Amino acid sequence: MRQHSHYHSHNYRGGAMAAALVLLLPFLLPNLFTPFSHALPSILSEWNAPKPRHSSLLKSALQRQTSDEQLADLWMPLNNERWNPCFRSQSTSPLPEKSQGYIQVFLDGGLNQQRMGICDAVAVAKILNATLIIPHLEVNPVWKDSSTFMEIFDVDHFINVLKDDISIVKELPDEYFWSTREYYATAIRATRVKTAPVHASANWYSENVLPIIQSYGIAAIAPFSHRLAFDNMPEEIQRLRCKVNFQALAFVPHVRALGDALVSRLRYPRLTSEVDSTNYLREVSDSRDKQGTGKFVVLHLRFDKDMAAHSACDFGGGKAENLALAKYRQVIWQGRVLNSQFTDEELRSQGRCPLTPEEIGLLLAALGFDNSTRLYLASHKVYGGEARISTLRSLFPLMEDKKSLASSEERAQIKGKASLLAAVDYYVSMHSDIFVSASPGNMHNAMVGHRTYGNKKTIRPNMALLGQLFLNKSLTWPEFQEAVVDGHKSRQGQLRFRKSRQSIYTYPAPDCMCNA
Repeated sequence: MRQHSHYHSHNYRGGAMAAALVLLLPFLLPNLFTPFSHALPSILSEWNAPKPRHSSLLKSALQRQTSDEQLADLWMPLNNERWNPCFRSQSTSPLPEKSQGYIQVFLDGGLNQQRMGICDAVAVAKILNATLIIPHLEVNPVWKDSSTFMEIFDVDHFINVLKDDISIVKELPDEYFWSTREYYATAIRATRVKTAPVHASANWYSENVLPIIQSYGIAAIAPFSHRLAFDNMPEEIQRLRCKVNFQALAFVPHVRALGDALVSRLRYPRLTSEVDSTNYLREVSDSRDKQGTGKFVVLHLRFDKDMAAHSACDFGGGKAENLALAKYRQVIWQGRVLNSQFTDEELRSQGRCPLTPEEIGLLLAALGFDNSTRLYLASHKVYGGEARISTLRSLFPLMEDKKSLASSEERAQIKGKASLLAAVDYYVSMHSDIFVSASPGNMHNAMVGHRTYGNKKTIRPNMALLGQLFLNKSLTWPEFQEAVVDGHKSRQGQLRFRKSRQSIYTYPAPDCMCNA
């Protein structure tokens, strides 16, 4: 028996030494790990937990009090500006009996970029009177999610909603079985269009893509992201793009079911806090007392390592963190990052630094959100982990996310799949009372457009103002609060009309909205 114990003791000591050696390797042989730094979190930066950078403001924010009048104003829905969604165009053309041929698109980027690409693909199919093959979603090199269109979106709903606009097929017809991503990756092919300019006109597609379809029966466009103009488009095409985005693109049932469960648990925390033994999705009956319905804010906190490094800003993690992010920039972008030529102060004063969890917490507190606010954190991964989020959590102790609201069994179908995780966050965001994003980006733009379409409150942080305020270390809490409130009065989802070259998916009015 002693031999058995001795064997395990020896193994334990050996295992502990091996583990210690593994942890020390990045320090003993740093060059060995440089090529893999984009795939590994910085051990140095995680061991040096960032301290609050605005401790004076934070101290006051933790003691803040908000009057009932302020809270009522804060949660009040947007005024109806008498602009409503409109899908149908006065000049809608009927679906021709015969299609010109097939069109394929290969879409890169994350979920929201791919979503815009899908909308544009439908529009191009309409312009060319072509049959659209359900778009192929490329594997994102950062998120490494191989989820297909049909694993994210309800394909039957998609086809049904658009059945009077374009023809759609789920798979390649047998006669074009060869038209695959692999086929186009191995040589120059006559059926591939790889020169579509950014923001190409409708005429460009008619002159350059239609002849290929007419000659070969199929055309494959890659790359396709941002390859259709927003200006000088027929009204029918513009409204079709919005119809796809806001009506045809519904998530698969299991994503909607999980999203509904999360929304219910945010709105009815007392009624859904008792976890049963199986912890499966619980339905919330429509007959529940609506007076008990709670309100919640969704905060999209895009603060991953990519964003932190690319911004070239200082986030308070000390020399170790700055060195880790500089190395990351060198590996991923070979140092070609425009922001790196400016000082941190210059970047912040121009509003070019993403807000840290601490800073977005101070913004929300200054706007009047108190510590009883239900806050849902929509985020894939926060650089620095819990140490970076702790200040935000101290300001908003009722902060939740997918893991805190749903069991591992409930999350099994989306685990490790960045696009499905993002889809759940998108769904919850669309059902929130207020949405705010800590930095500009595709999710921010998608939400601004979709929530504008539904006349829902969406706070757009004034990045330049906040950057300047956070640089002023002598600012008192009342001064900070007054400046924040004044600087965000017109940034809460009020209707803004699209300007030239701006995206219709961010600014759907006036192209896709009608004045009632």
